[in-house]
Amino acid sequence: MPTRIELYDTTLRDGAQFEGVSFSLNDKLSAIGRLDDFGIDYVEGGYPASNEKDRALFERVAQKPPKSALVCAFGMTRRKGAKPEDDSGLAQLVASEAPVVTIVGKSSLFQAKSALRVSPEENLAMIDDTIRFVVASGRRVFYDAEHFFDGWKDDSEYALETLRVAARAGAESATLCDTNGGSMPGEIAAGVSAALEAIERERSSREPRVGIHAHNDCGLAVANSLAAVASGATLVQGTINGIGERCGNADLLVVAANLALKFAGAYDVLRPGALERSTALSRFMSELTNLSPNPAQPFVGASAFAHKGGMHVSGINRDSRTYEHIPPEAVGNERRVLVSELSGKSNIVAFLKKYNLQDASLDSETIAKILDRVTKKESQGYQYEAADGSFKLLVSKVKGEFVPSFRRLNFQTSVVVNDVNETLTTKATVATVKLRVGRRGEVRHEVAEGDGPVDALNNALRKALEPIYPELRDMKLVDYKVRVINSDAGTAATTRVIIESKDGEERWSTVGVSENVVEASWIALCDSFEYKLAKTLGK
Repeated sequence: MPTRIELYDTTLRDGAQFEGVSFSLNDKLSAIGRLDDFGIDYVEGGYPASNEKDRALFERVAQKPPKSALVCAFGMTRRKGAKPEDDSGLAQLVASEAPVVTIVGKSSLFQAKSALRVSPEENLAMIDDTIRFVVASGRRVFYDAEHFFDGWKDDSEYALETLRVAARAGAESATLCDTNGGSMPGEIAAGVSAALEAIERERSSREPRVGIHAHNDCGLAVANSLAAVASGATLVQGTINGIGERCGNADLLVVAANLALKFAGAYDVLRPGALERSTALSRFMSELTNLSPNPAQPFVGASAFAHKGGMHVSGINRDSRTYEHIPPEAVGNERRVLVSELSGKSNIVAFLKKYNLQDASLDSETIAKILDRVTKKESQGYQYEAADGSFKLLVSKVKGEFVPSFRRLNFQTSVVVNDVNETLTTKATVATVKLRVGRRGEVRHEVAEGDGPVDALNNALRKALEPIYPELRDMKLVDYKVRVINSDAGTAATTRVIIESKDGEERWSTVGVSENVVEASWIALCDSFEYKLAKTLGK
């Protein structure tokens, strides 16, 4: 039978300690719902003794609990020299009505003396009293052995005694924390084995359970979590996308994917079909935390199954196993073939196939011309990996099929800024465009205002084109990105602008490059309009 591995998510508590991350009450409730749907076993909601928001969270959760996940309250051992019943923090934990309470205690003698400034005996008493008090309230208790691995390396007997005390007091599990993130996988494995042996005799009615809480300061959080499981840990703590204090925590999505896909049925993780929603959960959490997704994130990153080298693309066109360790669909991701100066004909063919651009006119000579054009444009700073609209226009131009809907004659932008007592106030941004439009070549010269030069150019273009092409009215600009290509050139650096647009049918992106960011924006903007008109008028 496969070993059941439970996943404990601490994104809403430990993950919130990552720079720039702050969760509102609604954010936390929304995240709990998604984590519950995904099949996470335990979700750490927060620290009710620390703030009103977390107390309100547990009130809401008590009124409407998740379908299957258990929302845990996090707290600390009693204050030194105090009784548990007199500790306001423990009172808040009990009042939270959380079905599971996670108590963090010092498993390092150094930390007990230096951080808590208590004697070794008092530290053990604090762990014992706290867990017994919370268990007596009818709650399940997990013990987080903070600094366990550092403490075990310094004084193994004391570190292990903290686990025995927690087990005797009624803690269901001891989660071993690599709090500073400095342990190696071999040390983790040995520590887990020692912990299991130490608490085995303290559990007469059930099997001893050990968990792992790994930080990523050495880039080993996932590896250490897997090493712990291989040595007998059956609970893994971590966060979605690995966010957390300093360098972050173990990425639960990566841990789950490895356990489920790489050990041939040895472990039971999540519920059937959950893993296929990994990428969607990763992107949801990126949006919720307002953090840019890591394209190189294993399994779920946008680049996890992206292929750029011609030899690689040639291989996956024959059999995806040549350069992919799993099918991207297994984790809800997708294969991407990139087009760049490193591409070969195989990339072009795959890209054309992806966008349904293959036809009889695309012979070997035409494909070679497309590759040559791509290579030259990318040497100027263009990039088509994230600009599918511009790439499709490029193909149409190489094939001689492109008929422009308008020709750019000139454009101009101006920004009026008042500087009064070192306070800048923008009064107006104006754009003027001059185009030759349609088959008759009508010259249209229009002026429009906007919130910045790009918005003003967009408005002026619409003013010039919509009377002739009313189909443009359902097109909207939804994203605008600027990238400096050669930053060492200072203010003369070349900039790449990517504009994303959409209509009622699809989204597309276009690219422009120039030393002038407004001109780069103008090029990308015009491509976006041309793409919309080409696909609409071509129907």
